Amino acid sequence: MFALGDLSPERPVLIAGPTASGKSALALEIAERQGGVVVNADAIQVFGNWRVLTARPGPEDLVRAPHALYGHVAWNAEYSVGHWLREVAPLLAGPERPIIVGGTGLYFAALTEGLAEIPATPPEVRTEADARRRETGHDSLLPEIDAETRARIDVRNPMRVQRAWEVQRATGRGLASWQDATPPPLLPLARAHALRVDVERDWLNARIARRFDQMLALGALEEARANLGRWDPARLSFKAIGAPELIAHLRGDIPLGTAREQATTATCQFAKRQRTWLRSRMKAWQSVEAATLC
Repeated sequence: MFALGDLSPERPVLIAGPTASGKSALALEIAERQGGVVVNADAIQVFGNWRVLTARPGPEDLVRAPHALYGHVAWNAEYSVGHWLREVAPLLAGPERPIIVGGTGLYFAALTEGLAEIPATPPEVRTEADARRRETGHDSLLPEIDAETRARIDVRNPMRVQRAWEVQRATGRGLASWQDATPPPLLPLARAHALRVDVERDWLNARIARRFDQMLALGALEEARANLGRWDPARLSFKAIGAPELIAHLRGDIPLGTAREQATTATCQFAKRQRTWLRSRMKAWQSVEAATLC
């Protein structure tokens, strides 16, 4: 059974969990009770053009505890796990204990297991990959990826497949080979309190539906309208769950009710993938029942 009193104020805290599971509230409570800075580990919350739709901490949260790596990246900037690791490194050595929270499993894996030092993808390779994924689907890239890499990646995830193809095309070496040459991690798991927020599917899906309604009430549609003129689904900042549906509504393609339903379904599907990652990759993390956080 998890209890806040079991956490040493001297050790970093890692909190991973699916979207809408209450993990950010837990991080904030730990920071208030024991001190520390809440550090973002969500790949989309780093961008400044979405706050409501990504459930980024609001002004009322920012006054309760210091936060870092939220909303600091421009909408049109490139950002990767490598960028995140470089930004989180000084926070690990800073004066305040980091409480790292998010749902991007790859960030936590890179932090606690190490990150392969793969060269940046040349723009022309990225352009070719984008075009092929749009025109023929990500499945068409799979035969050109080495068997060992295919066995490791989520072949249903278009961006994971594209990334593996880009690495192979640009370096002539499979992603799995690069991963096997990974340097030591910045924060080995044994040096942190690692908490995994576990959820029951129906409980989480109902919570996701309620939260999307709250997002609409708080201005998510207006936020989407502010991004409408620069909308580019190929950019990472526009991968925010629910954004394509709201943009489609603003363009007159679907009613708002349909956008809400489709966005909620997309969020539930995303949460399912996150839960699968947690179960398969974070077995050594301490389980925390989400319902006890609410």
